[in-house]
Amino acid sequence: MKTPKRILPLVEDGVVDEVIRPLMSGKEAAVYVVRCGDDIRCAKVYKEANKRSFRQAVQYQEGRKVRNSRRARAMEKSSKFGRKQQEEVWQNAEVDALYKLASAGVRVPQPFGCFDGVLLMELVTDDDGDPAPRLNDVLMSPEEAREDHALVMLYVMRMLAVGLVHGDLSEFNVLVDPYGPVIIDLPQAVDAAANNHAQWMLSRDVENMTNYYGQYAPELLETNYDKEMWHLYEQGELHANVELTGHFDEKLEDADVDSVMLEIKAAFAEEQARQERMRDADEE
Repeated sequence: MKTPKRILPLVEDGVVDEVIRPLMSGKEAAVYVVRCGDDIRCAKVYKEANKRSFRQAVQYQEGRKVRNSRRARAMEKSSKFGRKQQEEVWQNAEVDALYKLASAGVRVPQPFGCFDGVLLMELVTDDDGDPAPRLNDVLMSPEEAREDHALVMLYVMRMLAVGLVHGDLSEFNVLVDPYGPVIIDLPQAVDAAANNHAQWMLSRDVENMTNYYGQYAPELLETNYDKEMWHLYEQGELHANVELTGHFDEKLEDADVDSVMLEIKAAFAEEQARQERMRDADEE
């Protein structure tokens, strides 16, 4: 097939030998199957910010630190240079998260580097060597659902134990290979301590996965893993080998008005940023 424009520099530099075929296209990137020497890998080509349909980017970027003060100022001003730097931070966040989570015992694709907006990764495969299916394409028994749900909850807990929340976890970004679920798509992963939306995102991640597996094992719908995890995290008692129960006795509390206001402000800021990007694109 014709080499995509963004992958062409990697071919010219000898990093990629051949683009075999497209694998999938999502809201933030297009993924291709590529050959690198004797290895078959995948290349994730990130879409430009004004072409992504990932809507709550402002929420996810909250709390991300940039060490270089010039870059930080440019990003705050949203200049052309600043937007470019912001894209690099967004892309590098996935690479950093992949390395960090693999070390924490979370099953994720092995990364091989990010090259100007193209992330090279391990191609997760099935028994026949074909690309592994996404969870939403897999049918399972109640027993398999219970086993895989327990694994995913373990991975979500281990993410949180090292300070990360996936933020967009669902059956569409979990692959299933012969050994079980593999977590993918992490550019929006958030810092649990620095992002005010982290608890809400954790709850949504857990709810998405529990609802999906709950189709096959309805008793899973009665669990409260997110509240249990977050309580242990806040108490400083969460670590990679904690045995979760899925139960948590929560006390009735008044509505968290501050959290609701944060959500409203974040949505407003995201819309402002979107309109500003559109104006800048028209001017350029």
